[in-house]
Amino acid sequence: MPTAVTVAVVLPVCAKLRVLRAGRSIHGYVIKTGLEFDTLSGNALVSMYAKCGGSIAMDDAHLAFSTICCKDVVSWNSIIAGYSENGLFEEALALFGQMISEECLPNYSTLANVLPFCSLVEYGRHYGKEIHGFVVRHGLEMDISVSNALMAHYSKVCEMRAVESIFRSSKMGDIITWNTVIAGYVMNRYPSRALKLFQGLLFTGMAPDSVSLISLLTACAQVGNLRVGIRVHGYIFRHPELLQETSLMNALVSFYSQCDRFDAAFRSFITIQNKDSVSWNAILSACANSEHHIEQFFRLLGEMWHDVTQWDSVTILNIIRMSTFCGIKMVRESHGYSLRVGYTGDSSVANAILDAYAKCGYLHDAETLFRSLAVRNIVTDNTMISCYLKNNCVEDAEMTFNHMAEKDLTTWNLMSRLYAQNDLCDQAFCLFHQLQSEGLNPDTISITNILLACIHLSSVQLVKQCHGYMLRASLEDIHLEAALLDAYSKCGNIANAYNLFQVSPHKDLVIFTAMIGAYAMHGMAEKAVELFSKMLTLDIKPDHVVLTALLSACSHAGLVDAGIKIFKSIREIYGVEPTEEHCACMVDLLARSGRLQDAYNFALDMPPHVVNANAWGSLLGACKVHGEVKIGQLAADRLFSMEAEDIGNYVIMSNIFAADDKWESVEHVRKLMKSKDMKKPAGCSWIEVEKTRHLFVASDVQHQDRFSIYDVLGSLYQQIRGTQGGTAHFVVTYEL
Repeated sequence: MPTAVTVAVVLPVCAKLRVLRAGRSIHGYVIKTGLEFDTLSGNALVSMYAKCGGSIAMDDAHLAFSTICCKDVVSWNSIIAGYSENGLFEEALALFGQMISEECLPNYSTLANVLPFCSLVEYGRHYGKEIHGFVVRHGLEMDISVSNALMAHYSKVCEMRAVESIFRSSKMGDIITWNTVIAGYVMNRYPSRALKLFQGLLFTGMAPDSVSLISLLTACAQVGNLRVGIRVHGYIFRHPELLQETSLMNALVSFYSQCDRFDAAFRSFITIQNKDSVSWNAILSACANSEHHIEQFFRLLGEMWHDVTQWDSVTILNIIRMSTFCGIKMVRESHGYSLRVGYTGDSSVANAILDAYAKCGYLHDAETLFRSLAVRNIVTDNTMISCYLKNNCVEDAEMTFNHMAEKDLTTWNLMSRLYAQNDLCDQAFCLFHQLQSEGLNPDTISITNILLACIHLSSVQLVKQCHGYMLRASLEDIHLEAALLDAYSKCGNIANAYNLFQVSPHKDLVIFTAMIGAYAMHGMAEKAVELFSKMLTLDIKPDHVVLTALLSACSHAGLVDAGIKIFKSIREIYGVEPTEEHCACMVDLLARSGRLQDAYNFALDMPPHVVNANAWGSLLGACKVHGEVKIGQLAADRLFSMEAEDIGNYVIMSNIFAADDKWESVEHVRKLMKSKDMKKPAGCSWIEVEKTRHLFVASDVQHQDRFSIYDVLGSLYQQIRGTQGGTAHFVVTYEL
């Protein structure tokens, strides 16, 4: 007759084949023969039910567990593993507590089962520390599987110092140990440390496996280190067994995609021998990075349809991303398909559709979708606020923000950006203080946003405070450094901007662009050109942004020949297609120097896709300076059709006519302005005295210190009148 050993041998086969009916038949036999109380057969039943999965099977597993008379550590491990494998983490953790309370000492396997899901439950960080304490008290920390599980847990809860401490104390680490720490660094966005540790792995003599290389490729993608990534690719080809690892090849495709190397990504994709849905989604994601791969994207999508049984939500996300390049029709088709297959219930898909509508400028469609969503999360609300941000809808964003039950740092950053870019500086600063009172620490994006508000106020004192916070919080980000440099420059402190540039340890294109732009703004064209030459000697390839800053510098300083030479080199030497900003700078360069006809001809010859109002606006402004009526009127006609609501263009044209005594034309322009109900905004200025900002608006007599100000002005007027005679009267009256 079959014994408990027989049952323990047969039941794992049922579990592997997922034949629950056969397993239940054996369970019936066990009950009839009285083996249900036996520890060995009971453990096998628990394990079988747990591995078959499902709520009903787990109920049966718990029933089988409860009938075991003498539960051993295997019994507890089986039921705990069963609950965790079926996503019932709270129940698994409760059983672990019950196991300890019943004085059954957990072993290495128990801890390796419990630790992976501690990070997935509420207060998981606390539970993980308790288990760590238990491990130390019972001398279990020497087991590699336990220390690896502890490091994996601490990585998931962002405590890399604890990971490093355990790693240093591990005397005998295996490849899994090294992989766990490297993956932890990558997971917590410390790619440089991951690369350094990988070098340490190589020095041990251990050969990296596919898991090591996947983490390494991810780290390379995070820092954009193409050179190391290519070396990893070479290592894979020198070890043919790694080519069989689909997950590794998928990571290679993703690496090249994130480094904007589509051709290399596609070649890697072709070499994948057993493509899965992740492989297809990786190459589709690479295509969706650029509008230049639209045709290839849809061809691959068709091939995927035949190769993979069904598109998943990631495929839909890639389609939505690509649809933003194709226009609103494609976005709506993607939305319709998502509705038909039920993917709009997936918050990531719904958020992507919201974002696609916003990028296409269809805010109404985004709002309609947002209101129709039955389930929203914090990302959904943030996405909607992002839509309002792109369309400068302050009140709508505030309404969504105020109705949010939960807010994260991204929420606060979006709102502060919205306020800052709409010149609502007081609200931006108020929000900045509020987020700190909520216990959140501003990050690089928070400081970048608040620097924009500082620039609007021209407050170098506030910029210095931001700089101090960056130093205290150790916020090291090259883009934030560039924003700080730009803020110092725009607030008039070029010396601090230059000092910041000098001490920057990693001078890349971003920081060079910021400094060249600062020199351009302050009319220091020679220094801008000199710095650009230094940048080229460092083998930093210029992009369209730094070339725009350089042309602007030449324009402000009147370096016409140098500017023309730089413009010609944009395409010929640097291989960059001239943008509308480059063309506008050239028009401004020629117009400022008095070559108005050349500037007008250049503007006429601009390709249609780069024609913009900035070029014609620069020409119109120069016509006012040089008293050129004919070309000014031609430029104004262009501007009136392009920016019909910009009152500044009408005012400049009116002044040009007035300077040439063409009063009928002046009257005609004023009638145009009146017919469009245009009103010139009141001029305003402000100064900062003892950290307090004072605002002055034309014709406004509400300033709290107005009487003292008028007394000083009166005194100055008397002094000027006494030293320069009556000629000073008009000047002082005009300033008043």
